[in-house]
Amino acid sequence: MKVNSTKHNLLSSLKGLTREKWALGATIFTGKMLGLLAVLIAMVTLPGLLGTSAHAAAAAPPKPTDLETSMMNSINTAWTLVAAFLVFGMQAGFVMLEAGFARKRETVNVLMECMFDTCLCGILFYAIGYAFMFGWGNGFIGWHGDPSLKAAGSWFFLQNTPATYSGTGIPVIAHWIFQYAFADTCSTIVSGAMIGRTSFRGDILYSIGITGFIYPIIGHWAWGPDGWLALMGTAGHFYTALGQGFRDFAGSTVVHTIGGVASLAGAIVLGPRLGRVFARDDKEKGGMPPGHNMLMAAVGTFILWFGWYGFNPGSSLSAMDAQGIGRIATNTTLAACGGGMTAMFAGLWWGTTKGKFDLGFTLNGTLAGLVAITCPCYWVSPLGALILGGVAGFVVFGGMYLLEYFRIDDPVGAVSVHGFAGIWGTLSLGLFASGEYGITGPTGADNSAPNLVTGLFYGGDASVLKAQAIGTFTIAIAVFVVTYVMMFVINKLPHPWKLRVEEHGELSGLDIFDHGMEVYPAQDDEISINGLFEKSTVSA
Repeated sequence: MKVNSTKHNLLSSLKGLTREKWALGATIFTGKMLGLLAVLIAMVTLPGLLGTSAHAAAAAPPKPTDLETSMMNSINTAWTLVAAFLVFGMQAGFVMLEAGFARKRETVNVLMECMFDTCLCGILFYAIGYAFMFGWGNGFIGWHGDPSLKAAGSWFFLQNTPATYSGTGIPVIAHWIFQYAFADTCSTIVSGAMIGRTSFRGDILYSIGITGFIYPIIGHWAWGPDGWLALMGTAGHFYTALGQGFRDFAGSTVVHTIGGVASLAGAIVLGPRLGRVFARDDKEKGGMPPGHNMLMAAVGTFILWFGWYGFNPGSSLSAMDAQGIGRIATNTTLAACGGGMTAMFAGLWWGTTKGKFDLGFTLNGTLAGLVAITCPCYWVSPLGALILGGVAGFVVFGGMYLLEYFRIDDPVGAVSVHGFAGIWGTLSLGLFASGEYGITGPTGADNSAPNLVTGLFYGGDASVLKAQAIGTFTIAIAVFVVTYVMMFVINKLPHPWKLRVEEHGELSGLDIFDHGMEVYPAQDDEISINGLFEKSTVSA
C-alpha cells in the first residue's frame, strides 16, 4: 500500500511540471553535458598544444635530495641484508636435502661438511675471496680499489674498501655479507656429488681451493667491475663487434654452474661408491640407491625454494625497483612449479619405475627450475619463466640418466640440477628475454631502449644468445679443468689427506670412521621387545 502511494505521488509531481520548467531542466542538463565534453576535449588536445617541453619535464623527475638519497640507500641496504639472511638460510635446506638423499651411515659426515664449509667460506671470503671477485684489477682477477678514484691498497681482509660498493649506495660491508652467502652456496653444492666416499681431510683441502680461489677468481670474469665477460662487446674489450656483454642476474652460471661442474670433476676423480651398481650393468638391481630420509629431503627442498626469494629478488640490490623485484619473485615461483611438474611426468613416463610418481625427480626438477630462472629472472615474462623452468625439469631428468650411463655416481643429482640446468638457464636468456626490461638501479629500473634485452623468440637477433654461450661454456670448461687437476692432485696424497677415504672407512661408514658418531645413536633407555611374546619352555 505504501509503495503504491509513493508511486502515485511521484506521477502527480511529474504531471504538475509546466512546459517552462521542462525547458529549463533540459537547458541545464545540456549545458552540463557540453561542459563535460569541453573538459574531455581539453584533456586530449592541450598536452599536444603545449609542445614537447612539457613531456620532457614530466619524463625527467627532479634529482633526489641528499635526505631522499640517504633514505633510499638505507632502504636498499635493509632489503639487501634481509635477502642475504634468506640466502644464508638456504644452508639449512642444503643440509637437509643432501642428508635425506644420503645413506644413513654417512649422514653425520654430510652435516659436518656443510657446517665446516660455511665457517671456512666466511673466513676465506673475508680474507681474499671478496677482493679477488669484486675488486678492480684486470679482466681475470681483482684485488684493489677503483683506479679512477685513485684508491690505493688491496682489499684483502676488507681493508681499503670504500664506504659503498660501486654506484649501488650499499655499504661494502653489507654487500660482502650478501655475496658471502652466495659463495657459501657454491661451496655447499660441490659436496653433494661427492657424498659417501670423500675423506673429511680431503674435503678441507678442496674446499679451500674452491671457496678461496676458483669461485671468486672465475666469478670475477662475469661479476667483477672489470671482468672480461662483463665488459665483452664494449669498445676496447673482447669481441667488441658482438655489442653484448655476458649477463647473469643472480648466478645460474656464476654460482650454480661453477658448483655443478666442480661437482662433476670431483665425482669423476673419486669414482663411484663401493657397491654402487649402475643401470646399464644390471637393469634389475642397478640405479641410484634410495635416500635414507626422503621427508628430510622434501623439507630441505621447500627451505631452498623459500631462500631463493632472497637469492633472485635480492640480487637487484634495490627495493626501489618495485616492479622488478615483484616480477623476479613471480618468475622464480613459476619456474620452480614448471620444473617440478615436468620432472615428475618425465619420471612417470620414462623413468625406471614407469607408472609411478617419483619424489626424487620431482624435488630435483623443482630445484632445476629455480636454478634455470636465476640468470634470466629480471628480463623474462612470467610465461617465459614457466616454459624455461619446465624445460629445466626435462634437462635434469635427462642429465641424471646421462650420468648413470657414464657410471658417474652423483648421490643427490648436484651435477644435473646445478650444472646442466644452470647452463640451460643462462642460455635461455638469449631465447626468452622479452625485450621489455633493461637494468635495475638504486633509484629504480631503467627500461630505456639502449638497455633493453631481447631474445630470439621475441624478435631479437642472436647476439644475446652468443654472449650467453661464450660466458657459460667458457666458465664451465675453465672450472672443470682447474677443479679436475686440483681433485686429482689431492687424490694422490697419502692417507688421511687423500681425497677418497680408505676402503674400510667407507664400508664401515664415514660417520663412525671420520666423526666417531652416528646420526641416530642407540639410547641407553631403549627397551627391546625381541622375544617378549615368545613362549618360554618349562622343563619338567
